[in-house]
Amino acid sequence: MRRRLTRAETKARTRALLLDAAARTFARKGFTGASVEEIAEAAGFSTGALYSNFSSKEALFLELLSDRRRDRLAAAAQALDAHGAGTGEAVAELGRLLVDVADKDIEFAALQAEFWLYAIRNPRVMDALAASVRESHQALEGLVGAAMARRGAPDGVCVEEVSTVVAALFIGLVRQRRIDPDCVSEELFGQALNWLFTGINAASDEG
Repeated sequence: MRRRLTRAETKARTRALLLDAAARTFARKGFTGASVEEIAEAAGFSTGALYSNFSSKEALFLELLSDRRRDRLAAAAQALDAHGAGTGEAVAELGRLLVDVADKDIEFAALQAEFWLYAIRNPRVMDALAASVRESHQALEGLVGAAMARRGAPDGVCVEEVSTVVAALFIGLVRQRRIDPDCVSEELFGQALNWLFTGINAASDEG
């Protein structure tokens, strides 16, 4: 006999189905074009079930963004664990991760751009977006802090600030590759990280 799901398991399953339906609906109609009614119907639930799990359509989209960031950070952490931070294999794997995001996530990139424009015009949504980014940024700080320690970075360097630069490098190179793939090779992200960490140590030596 099939085991009955617990309340927590049922809630998790409902959230997963809603997120999957939201991803499909947003991809088809865009962020502004999609409605909560359409998303709920695509998932097989009522709008009440949607609102019991997500406070708004914006919250639903932000959760999709967070899921993608978590997946990328998990892939980066796996590469560093498998090959060792600072090794050629790890750097190459990070470069492949960037290229994979840039070349295969085009559809969602358009949705992100649409949501960004929407958030600019809605300060409340921008605040929620900033909070979502800060949450995943903390996980990135763990990876960057460990990499800095292995490379002998001085104690006075702010891990949070370096993490911000690393995130900006990744986002910027992804966008640049989407515009002009030839100018962002698979090796460039890893090389840029080497330049960054080498510069941090050199600046400390000069000081």
